[in-house]
Amino acid sequence: MRTSGVLMHISSLPGNTGIGTLGKEAYKFVDFLKAAGQTYWQVLPLCPTSYGDSPYQSFSTFAGNPYFIDFNLLCNDGLLNEEDFISIDWGKNPEKVDFEKVYKNRFSVLKKAYEEFDKNSSDYKIFCEDNAFWLDDFALYMAIKEINDGKVWNEWETDIKLRKKSVLNSLKIELKDEIEFQKTVQYFFFLQWNKLKAYANTNGIKIIGDIPIYVAADSADVWANPKQFLLDEDCNPIEVAGCPPDAFTDDGQLWGNPLYDWDYMKKDGYSWWKKRIEHQCKMCDVIRIDHFRGFESYYCIPANSKTAKIGEWRKGPGIEFFREIERDLGKKNIIAEDLGFLTPAVKKMLKQSKYPGMKVLQFAFDTDEENDYLLHNFTKNSIAYAGTHDNDTIIGFMTETAPRKTRKRAKEYLRLTRREGYNWGFMKAVWSSNSDTAIVTMQDLLGLGNEARMNFPSTTKNNWQWRAKSDYISEELAEKIRYYTALYQRLPSQKRGK
Repeated sequence: MRTSGVLMHISSLPGNTGIGTLGKEAYKFVDFLKAAGQTYWQVLPLCPTSYGDSPYQSFSTFAGNPYFIDFNLLCNDGLLNEEDFISIDWGKNPEKVDFEKVYKNRFSVLKKAYEEFDKNSSDYKIFCEDNAFWLDDFALYMAIKEINDGKVWNEWETDIKLRKKSVLNSLKIELKDEIEFQKTVQYFFFLQWNKLKAYANTNGIKIIGDIPIYVAADSADVWANPKQFLLDEDCNPIEVAGCPPDAFTDDGQLWGNPLYDWDYMKKDGYSWWKKRIEHQCKMCDVIRIDHFRGFESYYCIPANSKTAKIGEWRKGPGIEFFREIERDLGKKNIIAEDLGFLTPAVKKMLKQSKYPGMKVLQFAFDTDEENDYLLHNFTKNSIAYAGTHDNDTIIGFMTETAPRKTRKRAKEYLRLTRREGYNWGFMKAVWSSNSDTAIVTMQDLLGLGNEARMNFPSTTKNNWQWRAKSDYISEELAEKIRYYTALYQRLPSQKRGK
């Protein structure tokens, strides 16, 4: 069946508390997707953000982002009053997230809700029991981080850093209230998220989530599971993740994430990964695994390096990893982020997995040579994108950032015109493609320029900030999208043409 969807992160929804939330605007967006004949809502990782505000660098791969908790829903639950948050300065520009103000102000409001919350409720106790495998460590981690002025955990006192049992038991008593607060915040998030997902599913909308291949060094994941990672005796990363230099970056990409100890993970039956994937599959209907090629081979950079110029490739767990996951968890709906330079071995692993890969049309025009991202090379078992969160918007790409030759090729190949709009030319192309699923960004549907770009890879400032205006969706836009969705036989009710 041919389907389509829209990429729009929760943070980008409009609202009056500084950042998009799981409240009224999220439900409104689901209604818009339904009216537009869509099948999927794709989001970025839903976990708490840390340094740089990136959803790909989180304090926990299991936890939900407290920023997304909707205060109005907490008012409905009797835990807040509107005056608790309505007069707070959440930032001057409603179309940009001011992460500093969100960080400084949001938790004080959540503390008020926590104080009114009944910690003895049966639903809360069940939530804590069901999620104890990650929640206990995460809540303790965040509580300890609070009394250490936010320091990275490998800078904590040795006994805490190395998780000496007697010391941790003492801290659980000393920090009981903060630990309970952290657990309650997670309960609020998952209660609201599960209700939103149920509403989306009831209305025929499936959620595509996102799993970064790596986790942040500053995370409960690494602190609680040090044997799963390549760390030295002082719990510092021996080597870190990234990508080597290429045509786009002379220094390569230094991500800085600690690398997995794949040998240990294999002996352990990939237990941590199985829990991670199972958890994410409960949260979302489909999951996109970021940097899929890293499971075949991954780039290792010495931990003290300032760039990614010096490093080496090593073999990853390969297809056996995914076979092991499927044997234990059953077949899951997974999208493989297979972008970048792919070796024959990576292509073989993708074919063996049978997961759909990604085709990004923006990547098709930077050379005169044949490449896999040209529209005529899109295959059925793939997800077609005009652009992703890491690309410029189509308008930005075609009017500002793409080289002149690249724009010329795109115009000729796609027969683009300013009158129709370059964004609509790109989107119609991916909708018309052979790919089973086509995804476009909300920014492209709105015809926005470079100012609405979500992320500039390899940079840490001014990313993840874009938010939609309060009147960003309309019946006319939904009808226009539905028209093209039907034209290219991607409506949920349509069967593939004969």
